[in-house]
Amino acid sequence: MKVKGLRWWIIGMVALGTAINYLARSSLGVAASTIFKELHIGEKEYSWVIMSFQMAYTAAQPICGYILDTLGLRVGFFIFAIAWSFANMAHALAFNWHTLAFCRGLLGFSEAAAIPAGIKTASEWFPSKERGIAGGLFNIGTSFGAMLAPPIVVWAILTYHWQAAFLITGGLGIIFAFLWLYLYRPPEKHRWLGEAESEYIYSGQEASLQADGEKRPKLKELLRKRNFWGIATTRFLSDPVWATLSFWLPLYLIQVRNLPLKDIAMFAWLPFLAADIGCIAGGMLSNILITKFNITTVNSRRISFTIGAVLMTSLCAVGFVQNAYAAIALISVGGFAHQMLSTMAMTLASDLFKKNQVATVSGMAGSAAWLGQLLFTLVMGLLVHQIGYTPFFIALSVLDLIAAAVIWVTIVDPQHDKADARPVVA
Repeated sequence: MKVKGLRWWIIGMVALGTAINYLARSSLGVAASTIFKELHIGEKEYSWVIMSFQMAYTAAQPICGYILDTLGLRVGFFIFAIAWSFANMAHALAFNWHTLAFCRGLLGFSEAAAIPAGIKTASEWFPSKERGIAGGLFNIGTSFGAMLAPPIVVWAILTYHWQAAFLITGGLGIIFAFLWLYLYRPPEKHRWLGEAESEYIYSGQEASLQADGEKRPKLKELLRKRNFWGIATTRFLSDPVWATLSFWLPLYLIQVRNLPLKDIAMFAWLPFLAADIGCIAGGMLSNILITKFNITTVNSRRISFTIGAVLMTSLCAVGFVQNAYAAIALISVGGFAHQMLSTMAMTLASDLFKKNQVATVSGMAGSAAWLGQLLFTLVMGLLVHQIGYTPFFIALSVLDLIAAAVIWVTIVDPQHDKADARPVVA
C-alpha cells in the first residue's frame, strides 16, 4: 500500500507528538495558582521550579540531538516520549516545591528531544523549498499543546484535583509513543512511500547536505562552524518570549489582570492559537519568497524572521493598556510573531547542515535558546514582584530586534558564499 503525500502525514505525526510534549510542560503554568495554595509556595519558589526544568532542558538538548542522530528517529524519539510521559505523571506525587522541582527536572531532560526530532524529520522527509512549511507544521504542536493546556488542566482541577491534570497529560504521551514506534520509518525504509514522492523529496534536497557516511556527528567540527553560532545566538536572544508565555502568562492574567480561573480557561489559549497561525505563516512566506521571487533559501528564512521581529514590538504596549482583553490581543500578536520567527530560526539547521548533523546542531542551538530562557526566567522570578511585568514585555521585543540583526550579520548563505564551511577559528 502506498500513501499519497506521506511526508505530510509524517510531519503531522511529529506535530502530534510535539503538541503532547508541550501540553505536558504547559500544564504546570495553568495549575500554578492552585499548586501555590496546595503546596504553600510563592513566586520565588515557582521560579526555581521552572528553572529546574529549564536547566535540565538546556543541558539535555545536545545529548538528545546526538542520540537521535545516532540511534535514528524511530527508536530515539520513542524512548524520549516514554520518559517524558512518566516524568510528567510523577508530578502528581509532589508534596513540596523541592519534589516538584525534581519532577520538573526529569521532565525537562526527557522533553528536550522534541524540537531536534522535528527538525531532523523535516530534513529527511522534505525538499528544501518545503522545509519551512514542514517546520511550521510540526512547530504548531508547541503552541497547540500550550493552547490545549488551559481548558484540559482547568477541567481536571475542577472535576477531580490538580494531580489528575498531570496523570491525564502523561497518559496521552504514552499512547503517542507506541503510535510513533508502530508507524514511523525513515523514507528509504518506509513501505508506504511511493516512488514518485521519493524522487520528489530527494531531487529537491541539497546534495551537499546528504549524510557524509559518518553516522555519529563530530561535535568539535560543528562548534567551529560560523553558521552554528549564528543560529545559536539568534535563538538565545529570541526564545525567552516562549518561556514567558508558557510559564508566566496564566499568573500574569490572574495576579495583574485579576481574571478568574474560568476566564483563564476561556481566553489564555488565544495567544497560542495565534502562535499556531504564525508557524504556518512563516513557512508559507518563506516558500513564496523561494518559489515566486527566486530568493535563496537562507535569505527567505532571514526575511521572514525580520518581519516577525518587527511584529514582536506589539509586546511593548501590553503593560500600558487598561483592558485585560486588549492585553491578551497584544500578547496574541506577539505569539504569532514569535512562532513565525522561531520556526525560521529552527529550520536553518536543516538548511545549513548535513542530515546526520541536523538533530545535534538543533539540540546545541536549543541549549543556547533555553539558556536565554533560563536567565530571563531567573531575572523575572527575582524582580517581577518589585518592578512588575511591563519592563519584561518591553525587553522581549527589543531582544528579537537584536536577534534579527544577528541573523543577517552572522549567518553565511552557501548559495552566495561557497566559503560557508570556513570555521570560526582558523
